[in-house]
Amino acid sequence: MKAFILDRYKKSGVLRFGERPEPSLGDEDVLVEIHAAGLNPLDSKIRDGAFKPLLPYRPPFVLGHDMAGRVARVGAKVRRFKAGDEVYARPRDGRVGTFAERISIHEDDLALKPKNLTMEEAASIPLVGLTAWQALVDRADLRKGQKILIHAGSGGVGTFAIQLAKHLGATVATTTSTANMDLVRSLGADVVIDYKTQDFEKVLSGYDVVLNSLGGDTLQKSLSVLKPGGKLMSISGPPDPDFARQKGLNWGLRQLMRLLSFGIRRKAKGRGLAYSFLFMQANGRQLSQITALIEGGAIRPIMDRVFPFAATNEALGYLDTGRSKGKVVLRLK
Repeated sequence: MKAFILDRYKKSGVLRFGERPEPSLGDEDVLVEIHAAGLNPLDSKIRDGAFKPLLPYRPPFVLGHDMAGRVARVGAKVRRFKAGDEVYARPRDGRVGTFAERISIHEDDLALKPKNLTMEEAASIPLVGLTAWQALVDRADLRKGQKILIHAGSGGVGTFAIQLAKHLGATVATTTSTANMDLVRSLGADVVIDYKTQDFEKVLSGYDVVLNSLGGDTLQKSLSVLKPGGKLMSISGPPDPDFARQKGLNWGLRQLMRLLSFGIRRKAKGRGLAYSFLFMQANGRQLSQITALIEGGAIRPIMDRVFPFAATNEALGYLDTGRSKGKVVLRLK
């Protein structure tokens, strides 16, 4: 099958368009013909080698963490899907590879595609949707009447998280550039901070939750926004000991994670706050709940551009500029 292949880790490196073996199909797997694939900053970070010690990939392999498509075949023990079903997923770590014509995905990672979305729109959802769900619902237990600050509101995670937080009944503040203020307001943001002209830490206070996807300076400043008992969650690091345990990392890497996050964890604890690092997990059941929200009109996908499959490297280059609004997607069929 045709695929874009990472032959070696290299910052801003180019993926090779070539042939890969057909995916093997286990008893609990579903073989999917990919119609569209979403791009994420995680793809760029893996390509650049940032996660070499943490994720089980050895070149050559196929990148890609989001997909929508049609079921071609199912394994002997699969009961929830059949050939012809339209599905979408974020494949689990160790089995990614959506920049390809086909992929074999464990049944537990898969969900039926929202009926009211195109394949391209559906492919934009899984990683950012699951990230927002696991942050706001699972970890923050965000409830009606609470206040949350979502950084980078016009990005992939941000555009989804704003809508989910509003659905949960929270008051939402977000940071964005001047050009994207109308976009985040249209998604439901109550308070919009223009990071080019305002210091969010001087404007906001008394918040219950902060979701950070930016650098360490923003992470540190976010502490002052939270009230005692508040939760600071970051999807951009630094990783913490809980993440190391979750991933089953060796003793040396566990100690490294402890050291990397020691400063922010100590400062958070000193203020009566909780810090945690979130690295989302594939979860078809949660994705099905997201499907229901999308079909019910509570959440809509935000896409910046759709590239043809042949332009995968150009699409990654565009994503690397950091200027996209919402998601960048590849069209395969």
